[in-house]
Amino acid sequence: MPGEEVAALVATLRERGETVATAESLTAGLVCGALTTVPGSSAVLRGGLVVYATDLKAGLAGVDAGLLATVGAVHAEVAAQLAAGARRTCGATWGLGLTGVAGPDPQDGVAPGTVYLAVSGPGTETGRKIRRDGDRHAVRGAAVRAGLHLLAGCLR
Repeated sequence: MPGEEVAALVATLRERGETVATAESLTAGLVCGALTTVPGSSAVLRGGLVVYATDLKAGLAGVDAGLLATVGAVHAEVAAQLAAGARRTCGATWGLGLTGVAGPDPQDGVAPGTVYLAVSGPGTETGRKIRRDGDRHAVRGAAVRAGLHLLAGCLR
């Protein structure tokens, strides 16, 4: 997502008096980093949970441990629970959850380049799956852009 689009997203949240928090696995804080490139983002970004390790998804973000044991860390429902957990834990209007496999190896039988994203907000629970070929940098960058686009779409 280009800088002007990130700035527009931050401006929209600010105008609405709303906040956002993230629970990031494969992106390890890159979404929060992208948001903080915008001056004034402190008015809308509550914080982020970097839950790279599977046990932290349950411990910090509140993802159901039974779900993680059954489906693994890379799943649509895990992303949804990450989003809800970020929102709840950080006291934000909106939560954004991201989980996936940046590669080069599969994880829990899931192919590299597979990413699940979810947004939790007032009256809104939505998610998306993307597939991106390329190296870790390309997959993680695509995940950040897709997550910010998904959130921006919820604000329209």
